[in-house]
Amino acid sequence: AKKWDSSLITALLDDDAHLCRPEDLEDQYGFFKDGYQLSPVQAKAILDLQLHRLTGLEQNKITDEFKEIISHIKEYLEILTSPDRLMTVVTDELLEIKENYGDERRTVIMERQVHLTMEDLVIEEDVVVTLSHEGYAKMQQVDVYRAQARGGKGKSATAMKNEDFIEKLWIANTHDTLLCFSNMGQVYWLKVYELPMASRMARGKPLVNLLPLDKNEMITAILPVRDYDEDKFVFFATAKGVVKKTPLSNFSRPRANGIIGLGLLDGDHLVNVELTTGSQDVFLFSSSGKCIRFDEGDVRSMGRTARGVRGITLKGDHKVVSMFIAEEGNVLVCTENGFGKQTKLEEFSKIRRSGQGVIAIQTSERNGAVVGACQVLPEDQIMLISDGGTLVRTAVDGISTVGRNTQGVTLIRLAKKENLVGIAKVINLEGDDDDESEFESGDLIDANTTDDASTDDSTEANPTDANTTDNASTDEGDAES
Repeated sequence: AKKWDSSLITALLDDDAHLCRPEDLEDQYGFFKDGYQLSPVQAKAILDLQLHRLTGLEQNKITDEFKEIISHIKEYLEILTSPDRLMTVVTDELLEIKENYGDERRTVIMERQVHLTMEDLVIEEDVVVTLSHEGYAKMQQVDVYRAQARGGKGKSATAMKNEDFIEKLWIANTHDTLLCFSNMGQVYWLKVYELPMASRMARGKPLVNLLPLDKNEMITAILPVRDYDEDKFVFFATAKGVVKKTPLSNFSRPRANGIIGLGLLDGDHLVNVELTTGSQDVFLFSSSGKCIRFDEGDVRSMGRTARGVRGITLKGDHKVVSMFIAEEGNVLVCTENGFGKQTKLEEFSKIRRSGQGVIAIQTSERNGAVVGACQVLPEDQIMLISDGGTLVRTAVDGISTVGRNTQGVTLIRLAKKENLVGIAKVINLEGDDDDESEFESGDLIDANTTDDASTDDSTEANPTDANTTDNASTDEGDAES
């Protein structure tokens, strides 16, 4: 072992007078042959002490303690400078530890292979999940949207391209699952934490980059799920009028490449998917202007790959354009020529499934075919989308509420050979209805103005409503596989 010359420290310890001398003490004060010379500061400190503290200093005890410390230091230095002495001390201490603590180990050491997933490393917290009309998704911290006083302007949820807007918004946990249903009937799983955590003004990431979609496949509906409850169902509707109800628990086993959620006939595609309780009312709207309202209980529960049963009887090349589950609010219907209206929910009587339904709006030459329907509240806003790239955002409370069998009013003025192709509810987080910056110049239209001819068109008419069900079609449509 390497020796350490401790002679300098030993000499320092022998010099008690030098040790006791404060570092900042001037040369004329301190230890001298004739005694200790107090400095003015030291003298004042002693004079400031009370008498009983002066008598209680126990000078002898302090002196003995000092000498004991010096003795210990000299002993430790001797151990450090002598390898033999150091080895003896270490051996003695180890033997003492063995004697005092030599009992059997109480903790059990076991070998186990731990499988960690990405989810195990993600903190559980609530986030805001947004999905745009163009399919851009992201998540944000909930506290980004701090509470504001009534009348506040709010905050923009995301930076959108001119032709895009926020269509869906959920408050979800980072460990929740998003069930993504494609137009081809496939189901894909996406964990909320897999979405990009982005700022308010970021657009997010396209869903096509997050899911293994095939060519011409697109996401039609998304259902946020936390628990796969046995008493909840996934309700499907297709363009050919087929409906199906499948227990939510059937989708509890994720597959990387997705699974079949609905067996589709050739030429058919998925229109919408909703999460239900099993006993709610279902609304189906066809391009012919018909609507059928029936009890969800009319559709029996089926497996994932089943094709389903007939929900509405369609004629010719008519197709289902919208499906929703009845909640609070009015029904808003729009047609391809830019006309539409609101109708109270109770005006749609409930019948059995597979019937032709009742008239929701007249599909006259002026109106054209129905392109969409949704359920709205007075405070909602909707986006009207044309095949010419025009987007019109309008408040629901500016649209007339009239009866079922009417033509409605003008929602958007279209150019020649331009048609309305879709309608969507808008998630309004900006709080400023006059902000037109998200649209291209010239694309904004006063959607609340109506022409003179359309005013009279909203009066009631009395053509025959097809309220009767087609009994023959009921069994014919039950094409479960």
